[in-house]
Amino acid sequence: MSSASLSGRTVLITGATSGIGWETARILAERGALVLVHGRTDKGARAAADRLIATAGISESQLCAYAADFTHFDEVEAMARQVVGTHPHLDVLVNNAGMAAPERHTVTADGNEIAFQVNFLAHYLLAYYLLAHYLLTHLLEPALTSDPGGRVVNVSSSLHRTGSIQWSDPNRVRRYSRLAAYAQSQLALTVFAADPRVTAVSLHPGICETELLSLYGHHGASPAEGAAHVVRLCDPAVEIVNGAYYDRDERVDPAPPATEERTVQRLNKLATALTSHEA
Repeated sequence: MSSASLSGRTVLITGATSGIGWETARILAERGALVLVHGRTDKGARAAADRLIATAGISESQLCAYAADFTHFDEVEAMARQVVGTHPHLDVLVNNAGMAAPERHTVTADGNEIAFQVNFLAHYLLAYYLLAHYLLTHLLEPALTSDPGGRVVNVSSSLHRTGSIQWSDPNRVRRYSRLAAYAQSQLALTVFAADPRVTAVSLHPGICETELLSLYGHHGASPAEGAAHVVRLCDPAVEIVNGAYYDRDERVDPAPPATEERTVQRLNKLATALTSHEA
């Protein structure tokens, strides 16, 4: 992987307090990027940044901590307002925050199945809040819309191939399975990358030793190995194919629904309705 300097690049990483997210933050900061570290709480985000400073020798000037609980859309919007207020130029948004669906069907205060909201809807809301701001104010040129400008990297999963989006029951009220709920959220995140309004790719970073390992098996690569694949796609020197799906370093075909124009349109309509957000 290239180790060229990323000085001058600003990257927002969701779910950066542990695992692949924290390691991605570490590698990007070591290469000179300004890293916006997101955590579920202020305390968690600040602790992650402090750990980067203490254990990786990262300069405090290269890190900014932000907090939002993705089970609450109002917190996502508040964080987005903070980001655009303090960092008018954003080069990369890494949608990494994720959770395994719980054993029991759980609905957020916003009325959505929790894994669908945390893994997909909150990222959808965040991306389009940032995009709308940058396009309207012209603060980011060419925003997150075209090369060689910014890009979105969605950290998805190979399990998206087993998923299906239940259009009439996305919250899976009638029939719930934690694996099916998780797979649906990952399929939605992968479909999201195919939306032509934003330069985005999806990535399966490999099976890694993270909190999600139990969904895949008993053994995995280190979080740092998974993060290296994320960092590669953040590097402007690496040419990406808009809407593509990558399995680690290889571009491969995603599940067929992920690139169907009708599916992209339906998902955008559904997500807009569920987030009450005008995309």
